[in-house]
Amino acid sequence: MLPPFSIIIPAYNEAENVGPLAREILHVLPDNAVFEVIFIDDASTDSTAQAVLELHTEDARIRLVRHRRNAGQSAAIKNGAKVARYDWLVTMDGDGQNDPADIPKLFTLLDNAPAEPPLGLLGGLRLKRQDVFARRLVSRTANAIRQAVLHDNCRDTGCSLKAIRRELLIDLPNFRGLHRYLPALAPAYGYATRFIDVNHRARAAGTSKYTNWGRALVAVRDLLGVLWLRSRASAPFPYEASND
Repeated sequence: MLPPFSIIIPAYNEAENVGPLAREILHVLPDNAVFEVIFIDDASTDSTAQAVLELHTEDARIRLVRHRRNAGQSAAIKNGAKVARYDWLVTMDGDGQNDPADIPKLFTLLDNAPAEPPLGLLGGLRLKRQDVFARRLVSRTANAIRQAVLHDNCRDTGCSLKAIRRELLIDLPNFRGLHRYLPALAPAYGYATRFIDVNHRARAAGTSKYTNWGRALVAVRDLLGVLWLRSRASAPFPYEASND
């Protein structure tokens, strides 16, 4: 049985995609699943927010959070975590390339998990990526460099389909690009990680908001920053609260 979970979906100018994606999520997840779907509208200039509000009238489990200004995917995921109702968070892209039918597959990684260290991140690894060759090449190169430096045991950190404990994500520091370094940071904060192959699909509508050069220019700076963060990170220290 699946644990209760909150699906967090950053969306920037995805008015054509949020409706089909939300309805697909509601259709493919098991009837007994306890979940909510939180769309984070990252200051879209199209009708993304209105489309989500209309979805909410169809099903109250669909919620909307709106950014006053464009803040990026990592900030959207962080803000989604702050308002989420459940202890497990599932992150997905708003373009429909992640397959919601793979969400139960992620949670099979919880089976026979050791108690210590606690399992904090369940990550998808995209099979047969449906992106243009240049984007796949840049991604493979970046993943190889990152793994050589960070040894995070994840060949595809760019896959947005992940499940992460809310308490872990809330504790992580804010910075642009955080979502790409969750596999490297989770162990530094005292949590184990597991990964599984998942489906990947072509974008149905709209255009990608990322450029290959845009990603490459910040990669080295982010990598150095994450190395420093890991060197200074510590696992949560046990404590007891008094009722005095």
